[in-house]
Amino acid sequence: MNQPLQGASSAEEDRIYAKVGWRLIPFLVLCYVVSYLDRVNVGFAKLQMLKDLNLSDAVYGLGAGIFFIGYFIFEVPSNLILHRVGARVWIARIMITWGIVSAAMMFTNSEATFYVLRFLLGAAEAGFFPGIVLYLTYWYPSARRGRMTTMFMLAIPLSGLIGGPISGWIMSSFSSHGLAGWQWLYLLEGIPAIIVGIVVLFYLDDRIEKAHWLTDSEKAVLVRNIKAEEQTKEEPSILTAMSMPRVWIMAFTYFGFVMGLYGVGFWLPSIIKNTGVSSTLEIGLLSAIPNLFAIIGMILIARSSDRMRERRWHLAIPAVVAALGLIWSTSAGGVVTSMIALTIANVGIITVLPLFWSQPTAILSGAAAAAGIALINSVGNLAGFFSPSLVGWLQSTTGSTTSGMYLLAASLVVGALLALSQPARLVNK
Repeated sequence: MNQPLQGASSAEEDRIYAKVGWRLIPFLVLCYVVSYLDRVNVGFAKLQMLKDLNLSDAVYGLGAGIFFIGYFIFEVPSNLILHRVGARVWIARIMITWGIVSAAMMFTNSEATFYVLRFLLGAAEAGFFPGIVLYLTYWYPSARRGRMTTMFMLAIPLSGLIGGPISGWIMSSFSSHGLAGWQWLYLLEGIPAIIVGIVVLFYLDDRIEKAHWLTDSEKAVLVRNIKAEEQTKEEPSILTAMSMPRVWIMAFTYFGFVMGLYGVGFWLPSIIKNTGVSSTLEIGLLSAIPNLFAIIGMILIARSSDRMRERRWHLAIPAVVAALGLIWSTSAGGVVTSMIALTIANVGIITVLPLFWSQPTAILSGAAAAAGIALINSVGNLAGFFSPSLVGWLQSTTGSTTSGMYLLAASLVVGALLALSQPARLVNK
């Protein structure tokens, strides 16, 4: 049996964490790509579905947002269950059930069924993202977690980079056997979640100690680093953690950022269409551009933040830049300038999301972390309800997305200010 390395060198630790990263991160990215694609493919389905079912933009916005009501209700309980039973079983359960509900979206035939299925999809997916964030705390200390969370959340722009063209292709190419293109979209993009969910049961390990692919000495190094950091964190009761002012400030900070994320995510195909692009395939290809640049931005900003051990300004500056991009997009004329503005906005919005999660995981541990992370994510993701609903209502009322983009820009600026309000000594780890 290997003897534990009590004093592993920096190079040795880098090698061990690289081994962990290659084992976990690509698979977790795949899971999140599937998750995020099923969550926002309604933005592409909208291009055909609303006309087929005679639904308004306001109905679409409300239905897109109702997902987050189910998400909000079940988020904290789901994450506490994950902390108790383990990530392997619970993440598999989440993925399989949301895959089934996502595919069932093909049976939408009225305003009522649209609302019900979107609510059930949110309930099924509740706990997935905060569960993964919590899961990463079991493997990585804070100094390494910002970069790993960023690598995991590359799934957001990747889902747009891959999913946009695929969604556009499915809707423009599939319309047979009595199903419209948007129905094929829901069916074909729901099945992968079920398949990947089954794979989770055989691939993920709940904790370091259960990882058969690590040697005893490698496990010892990882466990030692996690235990050393746990001693510097707070572990209050679940109720205390959920009532901490810092936790609620983080929740509202995240709310401001998510307002921008889903405002753009749910409406990007429609915004591109309004520039004069009519082909769903071309819309899908163009929607990939902002996500390609977002991947580059996420990696560069995360490396800078981890290297400098600075979080607050690395959150605030990209958020303000994103707000300026959204404002510019309202006056940009033509496809090229509109895409430049939307790309700037998208890079800023997506860059802040993984860096944000370095804050709550730096101050909470154990069951308190499970509850606090889930609370922050559930409150923040209520923006996923308000953002498309308000933008949809404003578009129906004014006939333009301009006022909606100003609303999203203001939310991002408020999020930036709240991020700066956090004490540097607590979050810059």
